[in-house]
Amino acid sequence: MPVSAQSVIRRVVETLQDKTSIRWPVSELVRYLNDGQREIVLYRPDSMVTSATVDLDPLNSKQSIPNNGSKLIDVIRNTDGTKRAIRLTTRQILDAQSPEWHSLVNTNDEIHHYMFDPRDPKTFYVYPPAGNNSSVELVYSTYPTDVQEPVDGALYTAVTGNISVPDIYGNILQDYILYRAYTKDSEYAGNGARAQAHYAAFSAALGIEIKSTIAVSPTTAATPVAPSA
Repeated sequence: MPVSAQSVIRRVVETLQDKTSIRWPVSELVRYLNDGQREIVLYRPDSMVTSATVDLDPLNSKQSIPNNGSKLIDVIRNTDGTKRAIRLTTRQILDAQSPEWHSLVNTNDEIHHYMFDPRDPKTFYVYPPAGNNSSVELVYSTYPTDVQEPVDGALYTAVTGNISVPDIYGNILQDYILYRAYTKDSEYAGNGARAQAHYAAFSAALGIEIKSTIAVSPTTAATPVAPSA
């Protein structure tokens, strides 16, 4: 069941003991919530993973993930014809064996390999270059959708919509918002330590969650951290 943004903000307001939202306006807390969602996706791209059929840029080896994507995770298969699986390889191999491979013509639209550099997370290369009708199944991380900020002076009851990260991250978001809230008042005794404690809890929960995910996931030892080339 989706977690409402209002329920997250309510718990934060109760923890801050600021039910009139004077010191920490609700609109400000919602901005922290949106920042927290983006930070979760920064550290855990798999938290907003999606799979989609994507038409490739014709006659081009260089490709990009959709506009709503933040990072490529995998290229699974061709979606037409024999639906051939697409394997990960390294660009250095093709560059050494066939330096002109970027200009090859794909006569049947089928992709055999893809290449990816984590330093350019929205881009990948395909071999052979895409044909006029090449399409593939991509797995990639998407950006979270921001929760709309209520008007100035509103109470937490004015917050609408759900968080866009999975509901298991609801408690983690609370720690991030509290970290930002206490950082704002870090000049007061104890608030600096409270801020750091909440960020430590936020970071630790993300690390614990990925360990438990890997422990129970139906994958080989090589995935999901380092797929075999």
